[in-house]
Amino acid sequence: MAKLVVLTQSLAGRSHELAAASTTVGRVEDNAFQIAEPSVSSHHCEILLRGSEVVVKDLNSTNGTFINGEKITEGVLKPGQTLRLGNIELKLDVPGAPATPSAPPPAPAAPPPPKKEPVKAASGGVSLSELEGGTRPSIDTGVFTKKKKSKAMVFWIIVGSLMVIMVVIIFVLIGRAHSQ
Repeated sequence: MAKLVVLTQSLAGRSHELAAASTTVGRVEDNAFQIAEPSVSSHHCEILLRGSEVVVKDLNSTNGTFINGEKITEGVLKPGQTLRLGNIELKLDVPGAPATPSAPPPAPAAPPPPKKEPVKAASGGVSLSELEGGTRPSIDTGVFTKKKKSKAMVFWIIVGSLMVIMVVIIFVLIGRAHSQ
């Protein structure tokens, strides 16, 4: 009988036999195969037995369902292939079936371009490398000045006076309109 075997270190050795035609896998207890790990969605995927095929169907999981590193919404899982749900890797084990060699590892990516010193957003700003390095950036506080309270007070007195004048003019116009 086919079974899923967990490969991930923290849960290594756990397995689940695929006895039913449909098996749900997820983080919560109502799944046939519960994997209580934060990167696995509550109802992550469904395993369907269709004849001799084992079909994996993603159930709109947050972190995706992958067969041999390739993201799938639905796909056939063959013996020996790796199924990844979030951060958990499993393999399909079928007694007597030859293990399908897993896909060759992807070609190494081109080396990343040399890092450039990040451009600071403004004078006295903080660069990303300063934040990542854990150093406390020095900020030039001479750029910033405190507003004078007296200037703000004068502004609000003028605005208030204009509002009072406008209200008086409106009352005068309404009074004249009623007297005619």
